[in-house]
Amino acid sequence: MKHLVTAHPTGFELNLQRQLNGSQPWHAWHRYPKVGLALVYYDYHNRALGQSCAASAYINKTIWRTERQQLNFRLGSGFAIFPNRFDLETNHKNTFVSSRLNATIQGRAEYDVALSPKVGLLMALAFNHYSNGATAKPNLGINMPTLMLGLNYHQRRVFTPLPVDAATDVPADLGKNFWNITTALAFKQRNESDTRLYTVNSVTVLAGRRMNRKSNLLVGLDGFYDRSLLAEQRDTVSGGRAFQDVKKAGVMVGHELLFGRFAFITHLGVYLYNPYKSNNFYYERIGMKYHFTERLFGSMDLKVHRGSADALEWKVGVKL
Repeated sequence: MKHLVTAHPTGFELNLQRQLNGSQPWHAWHRYPKVGLALVYYDYHNRALGQSCAASAYINKTIWRTERQQLNFRLGSGFAIFPNRFDLETNHKNTFVSSRLNATIQGRAEYDVALSPKVGLLMALAFNHYSNGATAKPNLGINMPTLMLGLNYHQRRVFTPLPVDAATDVPADLGKNFWNITTALAFKQRNESDTRLYTVNSVTVLAGRRMNRKSNLLVGLDGFYDRSLLAEQRDTVSGGRAFQDVKKAGVMVGHELLFGRFAFITHLGVYLYNPYKSNNFYYERIGMKYHFTERLFGSMDLKVHRGSADALEWKVGVKL
């Protein structure tokens, strides 16, 4: 990959951020974080990669705060556009990015110190990730440790949170069990020479429990059907031999970090039924979930095998 790492990428970022004040109970449970939107531009100083533009939503949690200083940790996700994608004829060297639309994940630690009552100097150490979740191949993705320097304008640096309402300070479902039933659809490309998109379906049944104000713990069963594995066998299995079953089933444990209607999802699973050994014996998921109503929710999950993206799943489900 040396031909793609020829210079240090440079860029700029524009953020609009709001301090949460306790109007929802979860604000206080997370010590009054900030939420925001970011627009990010990078120039990779490489003809094959070109530039990228991204938009993401994020939550910014204060770790330490005084009247003049703040130490924060920020986590966000969104979408990025790469005009210079992989093309077998015109841009075959770009093995990092094979689609114009990609997902982005950004995590960063930042330090803000007041230069005046409303202007702060911002210094940050960040990690930026870009990938299409194996929707198109090749998909090595881009990972960038990043140093950042900037300015923050605060309408009000010091804020006073609203009083905590004792009636809503404890979640109504604390200590209660629940069920989640979901179905998912994903699309993936098998390799750079086969540009067809194959569908991947999955179903999940989870049992969960609200452990505290911030967390749900989960355990459940997954079932997967990846049609790209049938095409893979058509290319690799010699004539006369029967195809192996490409359906897979696994058991998983998971965690949900709760922010009101939103949740940050992490799962770790092990395959119990896996006749066609196309991957490792375990899998992971990382994703974002949103409850439209008390019962109905949707999520976007990235399923990976040992750090390598397998499928970007779009899910809908019900909570019972």
